Amino acid sequence: MDLSYGKEYEEFRQEVRGFLASNWPVEGDLSREEARSRFRERAVEAGYLARSIPRKYGGSEQPADEMRATIVREEFAGARAPGDVRGIGTMMLVPTLLEKGEEWQKEKFVPPTVRGDIIWCQGYSEPGSGSDLASLMTRGELDGDEWVINGQKIWTTGAHRADYMFCLCRTEPDAPKHAGISYLLIPMKQPGIEVSPLRQMTGGSDFNQVFLTDARTPKDWIVGKRGEGWIVSRTTLKHERNSIGAAAQSVATFTGLLQLAKSTQRNGRPAIEDPEIRQRLAALEGFVRAHEYSGYRQLTANAQGKSPGVLQTMNKLISTNIGHEVANIALDLLDDEGLLDPLADRELGRIPRGSRAWISQYMYSLGIAVAGGTANIQRNVIGERGLGLPRDAYAQKSK
Repeated sequence: MDLSYGKEYEEFRQEVRGFLASNWPVEGDLSREEARSRFRERAVEAGYLARSIPRKYGGSEQPADEMRATIVREEFAGARAPGDVRGIGTMMLVPTLLEKGEEWQKEKFVPPTVRGDIIWCQGYSEPGSGSDLASLMTRGELDGDEWVINGQKIWTTGAHRADYMFCLCRTEPDAPKHAGISYLLIPMKQPGIEVSPLRQMTGGSDFNQVFLTDARTPKDWIVGKRGEGWIVSRTTLKHERNSIGAAAQSVATFTGLLQLAKSTQRNGRPAIEDPEIRQRLAALEGFVRAHEYSGYRQLTANAQGKSPGVLQTMNKLISTNIGHEVANIALDLLDDEGLLDPLADRELGRIPRGSRAWISQYMYSLGIAVAGGTANIQRNVIGERGLGLPRDAYAQKSK
């Protein structure tokens, strides 16, 4: 496998490095957020950020080039420079609107989302509709020029901070379950919406329940056609799973684990010298490198205008499995500290900050197996859509 990028792309890499050297960190008496915002403006103008987004929507409108985009990500990460604004809106909604939205929707929502001026949350899951998302019951009914929405959403990340929600609602109650759903954009700051935080075992409250009682949104705030929201939602989920399953995340967490193994003690010596730990790390690194090199194969396919095929459907599941094993080993390395409550003991100062982060990472690794589609559902997707296997017996029986 030839891992070189070639002369053209290495020259582009030098251009990116030169830009970073001249523009980051931003000089001047600015707050952290002001400095990051100004840098992003310069990076967009130079064509390095928001590459796939047209200039009229606040992007840099660069030709599709996966190699250049990868170089930008690598170099910005190496310089610890801010990249594109992260969040549900930029990762999931913006590409969905660019692909499925009306022109006015792109003009209204994409630029402020790209800048980070507005925050979005995702209204998909419901208490009785998890893996079987199409069974959702939240209703949307037209009342003149507005949709009236009633129902409940759960596990809604960032709802307590969000300005808007992109939401799946059942608007055609008599249609088959997949055909009766519409994709609505809903303002969160209105009397008909109540957000109730869900306390997690990590101590945070990033997830929420959202109760919609006669909440309203304009009639034309629908993405795609009425009753075709399920098709639109597939576009959003595609981008969500790709963001979760990037190989760079696996490499980064494994690198952190190696540092932990070098800095902790086991039987009076660095843990990384312990035969058992070394064996577990070696086995895990095999999966990490397989994921990394699979990423190179996918990058090559994308650069050549080809589909990565079944490899792309595997990213999220493999990333989840690696993250869980990283967290398992880290917890063992922490020994007794790994049994402590990171919240209760933070105030007492008994757990170093780094250890608390690894304990929280372990707890988080349990939840990421559900985000973006559970691990078992992902296996079905890989088998049925990627490998062409028949649907499992239960699914066929329940038709």
